[in-house]
Amino acid sequence: MSKLNNIIPNRCDWVPLSKPIYLKYHDNEWGKPVKNDNELFELMILELFQAGLNWYIILQKREDFKIAFENFIPKKVAFFNEKKIDQLLNNSKIIRNRLKIQSSINNAKRFLEVQNEFDSFSNYIWDFTNNYPIINTWKKSIDIPCESKLSRTISKDLKKRGFQFFGPTITYSFMQAAGLINDHTINCSFK
Repeated sequence: MSKLNNIIPNRCDWVPLSKPIYLKYHDNEWGKPVKNDNELFELMILELFQAGLNWYIILQKREDFKIAFENFIPKKVAFFNEKKIDQLLNNSKIIRNRLKIQSSINNAKRFLEVQNEFDSFSNYIWDFTNNYPIINTWKKSIDIPCESKLSRTISKDLKKRGFQFFGPTITYSFMQAAGLINDHTINCSFK
């Protein structure tokens, strides 16, 4: 076996090496640019449900959320009715929070409005970064802020458009997840 195969990659110091689901997310998704609208909508839903919780919980329930939220297709989620809300509230495989469920439905409707106005949600959200990811140069994860001037700007615009549960902190997390910003630390092999 060559020496290259034995090299262990450096990772951001927030990644628990004992949790393979975190490793996979960090290595393959976090900070990688996402331009597909359904994938962006998925991240919006997951970030909304993550508010106040540990991201690990959301990653563990991700596939169950995908089933519960119709493969994260905004046109389907926008038409969830009270019966569907009750089903979700009784689904022990997801986070059962009425306000977050109702906000997800509302946000699906707002998402469709943005798609209509900008031809895609991706066009809208990536315009905030001139269609290029912002590459930050943090030394340690403790240096990474939980919000920024840009996340406050985007949050304000999302709220103006009627989105719910997207304050500057959730917006910043969404930006990281969608690769609008790359906050991998400078020594991370996945930067």
